[in-house]
Amino acid sequence: MVTASDSTGRSIARSFRTAFIVGGILSVVLGLLILIWPGRTAQVLTGIIAAYTIIAGLVYAAVGIASGSKRGWSRAGHIALGVFFVVVGVVAFANLAAFTISFALFLGALVGILWIVEGAVSLSTIGHARNRGWTIAFAILSLIAGVMLLFSPLWGAIVLWWLLGISAVALGIANIVRGLSMREG
Repeated sequence: MVTASDSTGRSIARSFRTAFIVGGILSVVLGLLILIWPGRTAQVLTGIIAAYTIIAGLVYAAVGIASGSKRGWSRAGHIALGVFFVVVGVVAFANLAAFTISFALFLGALVGILWIVEGAVSLSTIGHARNRGWTIAFAILSLIAGVMLLFSPLWGAIVLWWLLGISAVALGIANIVRGLSMREG
């Protein structure tokens, strides 16, 4: 005799299975797009970010203009931020290739700075570490990688982009296998 809870359990398991398989397929497709057409895929991602920026800018500006409860700097700040976002989005669409490279340079430099800070913070915690050797090794590697990214942020962004593509394919395959190997109920 099949109970309602058995049916619900099978339905939930089927939903998880489907989610893993579909998510895995999407991850593999994204990873392959990054690996096969890295520049075009980066431009598409930049275009999506630019579209989001324009939409967010319109929302901020609308909130600033239409809000009766906001006064002074709050209202002006929302409008100014909205206009800024719209301008950035329009400029990005005006020359998507150049903006993609600029965005990659910015992200490469940002990751470099973050790794340098992370390495410095790790060095500051050596006194609290259970294993000082690993903490020092991590800090040194983080500092070196951060400095390398600062000296060549575009190269670093390209390497990180390729690693993202490889990771997306590998994790997508793992999720597909995971979904296919799940039992129902």
